[in-house]
Amino acid sequence: MAQSPAEAAKSYVEPREADLAQQFGDFLAMPNVAADPAGLKRNADFLLHELTKRGVAAQLFTQGDLPPVVYGEIQTPGAKHTIVFYAHYDGQPVTNSEWTVTPPFTPVVRDVNGERRIYGRGAGDDKAAIFAQLTALDALHAAKIPLKANIRFVWEGEEEAGSPHLEEMLDAHRDLIAGDVWLICDGPVDQSGRQTVVFGARGDTHVAITVYGPSHGLHSGHYGNWAPNPAMELVQLLAGMKDENGHVLIPHFYDGIAPLSAMEKQALAEAPVNDRMLMDAFELGHTDGGGRHLLDLINEPSLNINGISSGQTGAHAANVIPPTATADIDLRLVVGVDWKAQQQRVVDYVASRGYFVVDTEPTKEMLLSHAKVAKIFRDPASYNAVRTPLDLPIAQEVIAAVKGARGEVELLPTMGGSVPLEMMIRAAHTHTITLPIANYDDNQHAANENLRLKNLWDGVETMAALLEMD
Repeated sequence: MAQSPAEAAKSYVEPREADLAQQFGDFLAMPNVAADPAGLKRNADFLLHELTKRGVAAQLFTQGDLPPVVYGEIQTPGAKHTIVFYAHYDGQPVTNSEWTVTPPFTPVVRDVNGERRIYGRGAGDDKAAIFAQLTALDALHAAKIPLKANIRFVWEGEEEAGSPHLEEMLDAHRDLIAGDVWLICDGPVDQSGRQTVVFGARGDTHVAITVYGPSHGLHSGHYGNWAPNPAMELVQLLAGMKDENGHVLIPHFYDGIAPLSAMEKQALAEAPVNDRMLMDAFELGHTDGGGRHLLDLINEPSLNINGISSGQTGAHAANVIPPTATADIDLRLVVGVDWKAQQQRVVDYVASRGYFVVDTEPTKEMLLSHAKVAKIFRDPASYNAVRTPLDLPIAQEVIAAVKGARGEVELLPTMGGSVPLEMMIRAAHTHTITLPIANYDDNQHAANENLRLKNLWDGVETMAALLEMD
């Protein structure tokens, strides 16, 4: 009896696990942070070579000195569908001193509670998906299983920077990127460990707020109680943005949310509730949301303080009133909420608290003529949320393929993380479905990023099934 794609992947991987883990480690050893464009180019050239040696027609989409988009195409005679696989090869910045298991680009495999994990930047986000796709191609070839659809690969190098140039690059190659569906291979599976199929992702935008005190640091004994402290003013401003349950108080923040369909609500109702397990894993004594579940809250817009900077702390602390204080705010969006409108709501709120709002460094005259001044940077590298209907025929085909490989799966309307789906949909006139493979506790975006090797091998089976779709 002929093997299924998942069976072929399993047969291919099992005798080669040690060798494949070493190959994946070699891929992870290539630095891939945005501050290292030469490193990103080396990653892109490596992937171009990996596609070409497998007989895939491949090229780099380039624009000046920007990180290239790696593109590959397999034409299948008589194909009914064209399926596009998206992933990204760039990773978040690293602070070497925070990595306690291994340096970020010196991958190592460790046994953790009886399971093998590989540590290194990009392990879970997002080189695993690319490696799984390449390995799945090898497995299908070894088993002599032919492809049925046209296959295209789009691997990006700026996702962690907000994909500021992705749409331009895709627009320049519209004839190559069209497909019946884009499969977004990014993110973690459900916290229960079961394979997840996600039909949308939150949008993302940022603002940075800076408030001002004295022109230079002042002695806190001589001038305390008299000179305004911008750090104190900023935390007071931020504290007014949310109530004690985490509900955002900025006017109109929740306006325009597109309601979930009956099928989407049913999918959420059938999804596992992992809140208590996560509270234990993350050592949380309470959660925001007034007792509501994580999966429900993911389908609402959010406001997060990424960081606050002002003055010094610890051994470097000085008894001064600092001249400025800055907060970086991350705004996650859901379908129906526009990123420009959400930025404006934050700006309007700050102005309503008595601040004169500017978008460039204020002059001395501005500071003297207004009691309170706030500079707000609105990040243009932003995008809106997207959600694909679960009942589309192509969506049902994807679900069937994944179930054939992994058994029962979790269907979710929205992923908590953000991917530039809106740009892909506009450029390729397509639908998107997200197929993550990483473990939920992979330390994505943080130090000691890791991937359970079992997730990688399961991912190869999933990718093989998707590559073999009609």
